[in-house]
Amino acid sequence: MRKIYVLDTNVLLQDPNAIYAFEDNDVIIPAVVLEEIDSKKRLADEIGRNARTVARLLDGLRAKGRISDGIDLENGGIIKVELNHRLLGKVEELFVELSNDNRILALAMNYHLEEQTKTEPRPVIVVSKDTLVRVKADVLGLTAQDYLSDRIVHSTEMYQGYATLKVHPAIIDEFYSFRFLNISSLSLPYTLLPHEFVILRDELGTSKSALLKVSADGKKLEPLYLSNDPIWGISARNAQQRMALELLLNDDIPFVTLTGKAGTGKTLLTLAAGLMKVEDEHKYKKLLIARPVVPMGKDIGFLPGEKDEKLRPWMQPIYDNLEFLFDTKKTGDIDKILAGLGSIQVEALTYIRGRSIPGQFIIIDEAQNLSRHEVKTIVSRVGEGSKIVLLGDPNQIDHPYLDAMSNGLTYAVERFKAESISGHIMLERGERSHLAQLAADLL
Repeated sequence: MRKIYVLDTNVLLQDPNAIYAFEDNDVIIPAVVLEEIDSKKRLADEIGRNARTVARLLDGLRAKGRISDGIDLENGGIIKVELNHRLLGKVEELFVELSNDNRILALAMNYHLEEQTKTEPRPVIVVSKDTLVRVKADVLGLTAQDYLSDRIVHSTEMYQGYATLKVHPAIIDEFYSFRFLNISSLSLPYTLLPHEFVILRDELGTSKSALLKVSADGKKLEPLYLSNDPIWGISARNAQQRMALELLLNDDIPFVTLTGKAGTGKTLLTLAAGLMKVEDEHKYKKLLIARPVVPMGKDIGFLPGEKDEKLRPWMQPIYDNLEFLFDTKKTGDIDKILAGLGSIQVEALTYIRGRSIPGQFIIIDEAQNLSRHEVKTIVSRVGEGSKIVLLGDPNQIDHPYLDAMSNGLTYAVERFKAESISGHIMLERGERSHLAQLAADLL
């Protein structure tokens, strides 16, 4: 049976192509949604870009007829802009405020009541990424759903970058004897991906174990290339951190993604690896560190000063880690060090569009606050001889239209996980402090 989907504004601002995601059903866009999209189209960020994209898509559909009468889509569905949002009826009885959300719900209620008069009423479903809109719809007796078509993967299926296998101790002995294992000899029920790490444990319960890495061609297991020697004073404190350093210091892997809770060492490890590659080995000519300017909580508004002074509060987490690595003693010392080196650049992502970045070690911190389009824009800037590392915690998102399953970092991990030029590790154990680990787990 065909269904009627009523879309909230946030669905279209998150994914402009959502109008094509409902198969052969009716897609209703309330007129008030167009007004909200119109108010966003002048923004210079991702929301503004999506608002303009929605406007262009709808304008293109006008060539097929009056969109207020309904236009057939190629997937068999129908899209329609509905003007009947002023009859508030039951919505006004329960929710007095004349808000745009309530107008959307009133429209959906009007459709629902109209369908109930028919012999075979069609289901009317409100689609919104706003939790309270879905709660209000439920109060009104309407069916409501989150928009899930933009989700890359379910949380239980997120790629970790490593696997633990219980094997016969003879297999572990074979690895230590020959320094490799053919994956085909393990008879695994699933496929190991290039540069995925494997922890072998004795199935008989002894302490015998081994840490290996899948080769770039995905056919064999190899020993880790690096020892656990300190890098700029930083040593791996757990197995996942050692795996991360293996990827960060491997020049044959130009794309690395690291995820994990706060305090797991993502940024510190990456900065240490970048400094080693740029300052010690001179593999790259510059270390470029950038992060999106997305506030946690209410924005503090305009900041005084020149560009560098405005950016300093946003970039301060990066400077904190650099001060630790350079072991600075006084305030301002890190600025003098960076000015003297000239090979370390801390920048906001706002200025990366249109650039070509060859021969650099690029670190993108807080990448979970990027959309899929923004991640594509950033990674496509990478020039010949560069390495890019995306860092972030998908469970700490400050962007209003992204979540753990639909952000650009998760998208990049899933899309690149089978590629031989990329590697990924999910860090799990906090090493900042015992308090920080408890806060990440309990709060």
